[in-house]
Amino acid sequence: MAYWNKDLLRLSITILLAAIASIFIGNFLNLLLIICIAFILRQAFLLNQLEGWLRSGAKAEYPSSSGLWDEIYYHIFRLKKADKKRKKKLSRIIEEFRKSTSALPDAIVVIGENDEISWFNDSAKKALGFKKKDKGQRIPNLIRSPAFVEFLSKKDPDTVLSIKSPVNEQLTLQLKIVSYAQNAHLLVAHDVTFLKNIERMRKNFVDNISHELRTPLTVLKGYLETLEDLGDDQSPLLIHSIQQMLNQTLRMQHLVDDLLLLANLETRKSQNKCVEIKPLLKQICQESSALERLNSRIELFIETDINLVGDDQELRSAFSNLVVNALKYSAEESIVTVQWYESANYVILDITDQGEGIPEIEVPKITERFYRVDAQRENEKQGTGLGLSIVKHALAKHNAQLKISSTVGKGSCFSCVFPKQRFC
Repeated sequence: MAYWNKDLLRLSITILLAAIASIFIGNFLNLLLIICIAFILRQAFLLNQLEGWLRSGAKAEYPSSSGLWDEIYYHIFRLKKADKKRKKKLSRIIEEFRKSTSALPDAIVVIGENDEISWFNDSAKKALGFKKKDKGQRIPNLIRSPAFVEFLSKKDPDTVLSIKSPVNEQLTLQLKIVSYAQNAHLLVAHDVTFLKNIERMRKNFVDNISHELRTPLTVLKGYLETLEDLGDDQSPLLIHSIQQMLNQTLRMQHLVDDLLLLANLETRKSQNKCVEIKPLLKQICQESSALERLNSRIELFIETDINLVGDDQELRSAFSNLVVNALKYSAEESIVTVQWYESANYVILDITDQGEGIPEIEVPKITERFYRVDAQRENEKQGTGLGLSIVKHALAKHNAQLKISSTVGKGSCFSCVFPKQRFC
């Protein structure tokens, strides 16, 4: 404001001098008009000078001036200097970001609105075969796998795709798309070759061990059954021992079967189709009742006609395990309730028993492999410890959750919660 005061003071003094001069020579209005025109022309000249300096990028030293214009030039110069400093800082941050992302082992690709490649790191060159000239190209033109094209079109952050590297068949990549701005996405490719190899080795190990155990277990079971049939003339102790060995042989056979089933669940690709839940549940309940010879214990309630997109064998395995467990770990005269119903954006299968219940501290652990709440249960109630692990894996492959609520002495409720996108 002080600089405005100076200019106004100069103008006022000039007008005062013109007024004094007009006393002697007259024509005050003409003198005032000349002064105003001169003032306007000077301001126009200074404004044009400022525009020329800005048009040149304000790179040169700002023109010398006085009063308000000198202050304007000074403020613009300070803003430009601060902006230049900020640009250097941002450039340094961007450069550090590029260096850090280039050093990441995962391939990272920045994808634009039309799926064109904006930027990629060094790992993307090795894993996906991208080159510098590929910037600006649409990524579906470079990776032509139908599965990848469908995956890219959906851009679902919760979906993960495993494919072979387009430049190296020995590499298995796990792809994920992350949205970070409007119409801007990151494609992240993680090398899971080692994990896939470990998974394959583990499956082969389980398969081989399971198959190798089947033959000796079958032979052992056959001899034990023969000895049991000849037990009339044997001592009670020997009969009891043979019966115990036969029970353990059967348990080992069940364990082998469950291990194979679990291995298949973890590695087998699901055959998704529309599964009719009502007849599936009816059949499971009938088979479970016949198996337990307790036809009146199961009460089935079908409260919705909604069906699921999924693998019928996996769903059958999960539901059957829960129903059999409910029957096994509850009193013979108690009722097991199977209820299929809709709630909000979910469809839920509740399997409720009136058994002994599970301590609260044990609930998070019971889906772990080989974990049993009470190892001291009677032999006929001892399972393999894999049933709930099988259920958990089967539900996970259907984007569903297993929720467990239990009260000791009153019973338990196992809920299979399926999201809306699985409906059909």
